[in-house]
Amino acid sequence: METTHRVFVGDSRDLSQVTDDSVELVVTSPPYPMIEMWDDLFTELDPAVGEALAAGDGRDAFEAMHAQLDRVWDELERVLVDGGIACINVGDATRSVDGSFRVYPNHARVLEAFERRGFDPLPDILWRKPANSAAKFMGSGMIPPNAYVTLEHEYILVFRKGEESRSFEPGADRRYEAAYFWEERNRWFTDVWTDVRGELQAIDATDDDLRERSAAYPLEIPYRLLCMYSAYGDTVLDPFWGTGTTTLAAMCAGRDSVGYELEDAFLEVFDEGVEAVPALSRSIGRARLERHREFVDRRREEGKGFEYDADYYETPVVTKMERGIRLREVSAVHETDDGYRLEHAPLVLE
Repeated sequence: METTHRVFVGDSRDLSQVTDDSVELVVTSPPYPMIEMWDDLFTELDPAVGEALAAGDGRDAFEAMHAQLDRVWDELERVLVDGGIACINVGDATRSVDGSFRVYPNHARVLEAFERRGFDPLPDILWRKPANSAAKFMGSGMIPPNAYVTLEHEYILVFRKGEESRSFEPGADRRYEAAYFWEERNRWFTDVWTDVRGELQAIDATDDDLRERSAAYPLEIPYRLLCMYSAYGDTVLDPFWGTGTTTLAAMCAGRDSVGYELEDAFLEVFDEGVEAVPALSRSIGRARLERHREFVDRRREEGKGFEYDADYYETPVVTKMERGIRLREVSAVHETDDGYRLEHAPLVLE
């Protein structure tokens, strides 16, 4: 099996190099409006943002920032197939503007934008991030009533384009081989993720400016979402590519990918580390199998049995749908004019 991974340096408000109805899944994390680190970017896109902030008008600045994201959502509506899924990782912002502190509900504004474009919202996920500090309050400290709750979660908003789910030919191997284990389903398809931890970005620590412009989520998040909402042979798009975390997840999960990024410096850093992808994909696959075997041992200790065996691995499984699971590992990486072509082989345990 082969996958292709294209990365374009360009503005994601114009995804002209992506054809209509050619993407099955979007996994992305846009710059969050009203988070100060993104002020300059949004002001470059629309000077009205800077003018509103300078005038102390947080509401107008918030709406002007989202108006730029809206143009990206227009493009997603065009390139997603009917029944395709969009997963948007976004956090709300807390900020004082002109002396007034408030929360800016980015997740609600994005939800509204997708509904206006005809997407059906699906149950979302709260990703609880590790706390960076023992301090759990903002404002007046221990004296009521003017303290504020600390935001320690982000949203993964999930949308389907249109009312109908995707359909596949009966018994499609690329779907059944991409199945997940029963216990993975129970952990992944819960609405609160507390077992995902942040990680340092894979960026040269000496490049302070590049690090400042990075806000990547942990690899575990896009990897899970790809396994949950796509099959082998599908294409995943990340219009806010950043450090390439979604592409890295697609490489390890055996899906095609497309990314758009304004800063070509991020692509250079990604290129330097891509040789590690085969080992990473192998370790992820082996870790999934090892966790499954630990689950098997625990279930047997509880006196529970299994009715089925996996076709490609010497392990029992809970459901008939898991029998065809066949994990992939990257066996070779080839650079192309606009990205990479990867060869994948079935994961075999030694």
